[in-house]
Amino acid sequence: MSENVTMGTASVVPELVYPDVGKAVDWLCEAFGFTEMWRVGNHRARIRYGNGIVAVSDAAEEYGRRAPDPSATTHCHGVMLNVEDADAHHAHARQAGATILSEPADYPYGARQYTAEDLAGHRWTIYQTLNDVPSESWGGTSKRP
Repeated sequence: MSENVTMGTASVVPELVYPDVGKAVDWLCEAFGFTEMWRVGNHRARIRYGNGIVAVSDAAEEYGRRAPDPSATTHCHGVMLNVEDADAHHAHARQAGATILSEPADYPYGARQYTAEDLAGHRWTIYQTLNDVPSESWGGTSKRP
């Protein structure tokens, strides 16, 4: 796969909508450790974490985009972010103003993770792989291509 300066090499690029793209990009870089790839005005940007890329877009009804409703009690999506050290990431994100929804904990599928909400209400599960645990050992089923 060839690299494109505006899209990188990620095979999947989720798009998250924010009321203020510039503020969101700055916050995600500071709180969660993303690196800004590019920005166009205050309506589009791309940020990178490792080999993953997120498109950050403004709320634009004409394109069918809206930011999360802060009064909503349920959410229709979440983003997972794989980090080297979930505890250090958690401490930094909390200090940068992330709303922590669940504290770091170990799970039987070999991950340590916590859940946070960003400045616009997007939910993020931040996880660290501790062990490569066969899914059958915790109730899953492995599928191999």
